[in-house]
Amino acid sequence: MPTILSTKKLDKHQEQLMLNANISFVSYDAIRISFYKDLLFPQKVENAIVTSKNTWQAIKDKISIKNAFVVGIKTTQLLQESGIDIIESTDYGKDLAQKICSTHSAKEFHFFCGKQRRDELPTQLKKNNISFTETQVYDTLENHREFSQEFDGILFFSPSGVKSFCAVNDIKSATAFCIGTTTAKEAEKHTKNIIIANQPTIENVIVQVVKTYKND
Repeated sequence: MPTILSTKKLDKHQEQLMLNANISFVSYDAIRISFYKDLLFPQKVENAIVTSKNTWQAIKDKISIKNAFVVGIKTTQLLQESGIDIIESTDYGKDLAQKICSTHSAKEFHFFCGKQRRDELPTQLKKNNISFTETQVYDTLENHREFSQEFDGILFFSPSGVKSFCAVNDIKSATAFCIGTTTAKEAEKHTKNIIIANQPTIENVIVQVVKTYKND
């Protein structure tokens, strides 16, 4: 029976996907989120760029958004459940930037993000003279935990998660299952044994694990 480490605590549904495939696993949160308090930004925003579930968690009770430009399937679903119009939705920030630059260049935006956000999206907006205001609403902090046992596979869901795990552990011979290409790029600093999910969701990362070990 393969043994897997998840660098994010799984919910009951996600755990069941592993158990149904007869896969043993350990899970913990390699990172923790620190939301900023007393942030100043408009209570009403015409065009908001929302880059993650954590971003939405930080602002959802403090703001009214008319139009949303979103990164991530799950984040998009959360905003839709709140009745917000989704104008554009992509899996990656660089793709959202391209859509904004090609189709919405005359609009003004408020870009909500985390402190550790990647540069591609704001850099592309600046290069194309897109008017936007950036507000960082949370920080990502490493939560270190050392493991003495070796794992067949390790699940990574962000570059920060990779950095946190590898700060006190080695990937060794384990397969790194990554939620997307940016996470995989960070994992490449530590291993060449990488499998990337077809869609950037936790469930699809687990699907890749099940596919890999289904005959074991």
